[in-house]
Amino acid sequence: MNIGLYFGSFNPVHTGHLIIASHVVNYTDVQQVWLVVSPQNPFKQSASLLNEYDRLHLVNLAIDDETRIKASDVEFKLPRPSYTIDTLTYLKEKYPQHSFSIIMGSDGFQNLPKWKNAELLIKEYPIIVYRRPGFEVTDNWSAKLTVLDAPMLDISATLIRNNIKEGKSIRYLVPEKVKEEIERNNYYK
Repeated sequence: MNIGLYFGSFNPVHTGHLIIASHVVNYTDVQQVWLVVSPQNPFKQSASLLNEYDRLHLVNLAIDDETRIKASDVEFKLPRPSYTIDTLTYLKEKYPQHSFSIIMGSDGFQNLPKWKNAELLIKEYPIIVYRRPGFEVTDNWSAKLTVLDAPMLDISATLIRNNIKEGKSIRYLVPEKVKEEIERNNYYK
């Protein structure tokens, strides 16, 4: 099976993440997208992160009965911070029957040279890039690249967290079950 790996903090997961994951399974040869919840991204501060198990739970609530989108806690078991190449090496050994692609925005693709073992990543794995406004896709590495024009929503996890802190609604920015769970547990207050 061809698996697309969509890495993120998902702090919290929102409608924009789900639209991209759905678009990838509908418009590429990827048969399943795994939302890989990263406990600690090497490029982000961990202080503002909700506990990884709570973030994973929110992702599971968001995807509910969707069969082509799964939540993954694979990085919970690996050394921190989480490096994509290490996760891919682990998954390739654990699931030799699957092939893996990386899903990322064009903003992340521009930062790829800063990633651990970027050359190996580019050589070994297909990359699916969805365009983000203001970030052109230029491939200087001869990557196995698929570029998508996925539907974009101008929302972010930061916006959602700020809305919560300011007492504003997050309805429609996150799935209803995610909204209810955030409110029930007073997350991000």
